[in-house]
Amino acid sequence: VPPPDPLPEGAGAYACANFKSNLPDEVVGQTVTATDPRSSFTAAWGDPSIVVRCGVPVPAALEPTSQLVTVDGIDWLPEQLERGYLFTTVGRELNIEVTVPDEYAPEADALVDISPAVAEAIAAAP
Repeated sequence: VPPPDPLPEGAGAYACANFKSNLPDEVVGQTVTATDPRSSFTAAWGDPSIVVRCGVPVPAALEPTSQLVTVDGIDWLPEQLERGYLFTTVGRELNIEVTVPDEYAPEADALVDISPAVAEAIAAAP
């Protein structure tokens, strides 16, 4: 069952739309694919899909001592899933979540393609 669509409002919705328009046509060599259900706040590439969601909550797993992955100045919290990784931005005004299946190992490589769009559209938290 896919997670519910994020529903940012106001400035958050605008920032997510800007983020989505800055996303690349390819992530780790995979082309854009449709999301189901369609949403203004999600994007996907490949099959199985690498999925991006904009405007998600702060991850419950985030602790002051959490180990982060930093890609192009963007901090990400990695969480291992049963079949891949979930990465969520840390320290941004809106949270971006990227789910990367094991088929694209090393999974953090997807962040190299996505991080520039985060830097462009989602401001660092004060």
